[in-house]
Amino acid sequence: MTDQVRLGIIGIGTQGSMYAQLISTGAVPNMTIGAIADTDPAALERAATAYPDVPRYDDYSHLLASGQVDAVVTTVPHYLHPEMGIAALTAGLHVMVEKPAGVYTAQVRRLNEFAATKPDLTFAIMFNQRNNPLYQRIKQIVDAGEIGGIRHTNWVITTWWRPQGYYNQSDWRATWGGEGGGVLVNQAPHQLDLWQWICGVPKSVTAKVAYGFRRDIAVEDEVTAVVDYGDGATGVFVTAVHDLVGTDRFEILGDKGKIVVDGSRTATVTRLVKDERDLSDEMDMDAVRRLFMGELDVAGLYEQEVVEFDSPWGVQHAGVLENFAAHILDGTPLLAPGADGINGVRLANAIHLSSWLGTEVPLELDEAEYLRQLNSRIRAEGRFPERTD
Repeated sequence: MTDQVRLGIIGIGTQGSMYAQLISTGAVPNMTIGAIADTDPAALERAATAYPDVPRYDDYSHLLASGQVDAVVTTVPHYLHPEMGIAALTAGLHVMVEKPAGVYTAQVRRLNEFAATKPDLTFAIMFNQRNNPLYQRIKQIVDAGEIGGIRHTNWVITTWWRPQGYYNQSDWRATWGGEGGGVLVNQAPHQLDLWQWICGVPKSVTAKVAYGFRRDIAVEDEVTAVVDYGDGATGVFVTAVHDLVGTDRFEILGDKGKIVVDGSRTATVTRLVKDERDLSDEMDMDAVRRLFMGELDVAGLYEQEVVEFDSPWGVQHAGVLENFAAHILDGTPLLAPGADGINGVRLANAIHLSSWLGTEVPLELDEAEYLRQLNSRIRAEGRFPERTD
């Protein structure tokens, strides 16, 4: 390698084409397109028109063996990410898997364990929202203890409106056997990752999930999940694909403050002058009376800051690709290590399993039971093979 990483793009659909465009226009200065692979002849023909000098393959294994790439990105259906990641690592190539890392934890764990045997190769995941400066700043505030210990979190993310035609465009879309789930595995993985990246991994989850509620699909189109972090701290996650207006509001309540994020663009950070419990204990009855009468100046109990960043289209994705290449070239720390991909998959699995079994499920869920439940749904569809591991 010189000062650029030659990237092999496996799957030149919507996402793969986006990455190709970013790289070809110079948005990722330390990366070039090495080769493209896709099983769809029409997709390869479009790629030939757009990138005539880039080698193209109708089988990704030929791309892996071509000697024309240093690394690959897997922009393919979710089930394929682990097996393609393992194949690329076996071929001595660096790997970035698209989100989610897989459909169920057993296959993602196998990918992680194999990647751990290849310490000289870079393994990353496309969690582009980790490159959003707003969420990076929020994580800094939480990690520094500026709002104290987390007591409650709440994320309502329903900006995923998808009309029926979206699901009708492909026979694998929104199926258990083809896609492995609905909004949790397609639209919301970034939020599932950010939620845990910033607030920590919960211990258990209880979920109410609707399947084919407002769309003619087999998988989930509405989710309400309650998580338990331990020590009395809880969180709620709500998502859906049938809210035409949509809401994106993320709240983190701590002992010493609160963060409210609106639209993933603006965060209002409130820092209390003391721990909330201390403020409560110190308030005498006269102050309580004035509080109830609206006469108490509560502004003296906290200060607020509004945090806002401009993040144009493509910058986050280009930044993750650039970081991936920089790690390969000079060891720059990864924004999104590939091993982190299991966290979101595990939470999505636990949400599914809780709804299927009608009970609270630990995050360290029974992987065999999950796979049995998943296969029963794949079998009922009668369109795709069951998963064997």
